[in-house]
Amino acid sequence: MIPPSRFPFACRLPSAALLGLLLSAMAHAEPAPSRLVDTQRLTMCLTPLVGGLDHPWGLTQLPDGRLLVGERPGRLSRLEADGTLTRLAGLPEVSARGQGGLLDLALHPRFGDDGGEHDWLYFTWSRPVPGGDATALSRARLEGDRLTDVQRLFVQNRGAGPGRHYGSRLAWRPDGTLLMSVGERGSPPRAQDGGDHAGSMLRLTETGGVPADNPFVDDPEVLDEIFSLGHRNPQGLIVTDDGTAWSTEHGPRTGDELNRLVPGANYGWPEVSRGRDYVTFLPVGEDSAPGMRDPVHVFEGRFAPSGLTRVTSPAFAPWRGDLLAGGLRGEALLRLRLAGDRVIERERVLEGELGRIRTVRQGNHSHIYLLVDAAEGGLWRLSPTTSRAAATCAE
Repeated sequence: MIPPSRFPFACRLPSAALLGLLLSAMAHAEPAPSRLVDTQRLTMCLTPLVGGLDHPWGLTQLPDGRLLVGERPGRLSRLEADGTLTRLAGLPEVSARGQGGLLDLALHPRFGDDGGEHDWLYFTWSRPVPGGDATALSRARLEGDRLTDVQRLFVQNRGAGPGRHYGSRLAWRPDGTLLMSVGERGSPPRAQDGGDHAGSMLRLTETGGVPADNPFVDDPEVLDEIFSLGHRNPQGLIVTDDGTAWSTEHGPRTGDELNRLVPGANYGWPEVSRGRDYVTFLPVGEDSAPGMRDPVHVFEGRFAPSGLTRVTSPAFAPWRGDLLAGGLRGEALLRLRLAGDRVIERERVLEGELGRIRTVRQGNHSHIYLLVDAAEGGLWRLSPTTSRAAATCAE
């Protein structure tokens, strides 16, 4: 397990002053304080765990509580019980150019069961290919301080020059299949081409194969791996216990979306969008169109969503069932309460305190973890306090 906080005092400084203090302390490897975060339904402690990470992107937690953190330039580390980082060897060479590199991390859902048979770490990455790179999926075993038995499971069928919109989020479904997002690589028409993996959500078996009941397996115009298409750049992805899949997706300017993923659906990009062109500020596509699925929610302003989790821990009981969405441009953590396909409550839990929130994960032991994407990025923890009336971050 992650040890109790080494920063045993609370702080209620104004946000600008607090941010400067925390970032300065992390940059100089000095202990930084935890702070209280008051929200509509909960009071929590926000605690820095580690700084100095180079554009951290992927995060997952081992059964023993230790955390694996991936950095986009191609480094993988394990956060040990004493708070130190151990670098792990054995990753393939990634194409760490533009927005590419080492991206999402996920453990097999039966990791730790059956004597180790399913002890696989899955990761998405930008694989160098002729003329650029391609979004890829691999898995490996953890042995000591290195990855072994590294297996490449999937590579998108068309690469592109290094740049943007890799997608790359992973989420397991209750049936043991894996969802994986692939962005349209900055070329919008690719999202409407069923013969191109770009701009789609994929559904794969645990070994990278095609499930027999995928929605397009009998359609010669659409690749068998595709679960849904018409996506721009989905970078938030979760699946609930009942199998419902949710994704947050970068739209063009002011057009960022929350979508409920439906097998075989077309989400419209670039023919349908609620956003505007970055240069002309004119609308991109139509607001809605027959045969294309509308978003459940469009985020206000320039949010740039990345990272999504659903709160299920009893420790966060007032938030049970809510979604937490991270924002890069918005530098915010949003809480969304749903009723069916409608957002009925929306709250900014954090705004500007940390920076660009890349990844949001609910951990194994009553914590929520946040990765902040920067050249000197960091890992933070949100923990509930025992009493709102007498809240303190002392542990």
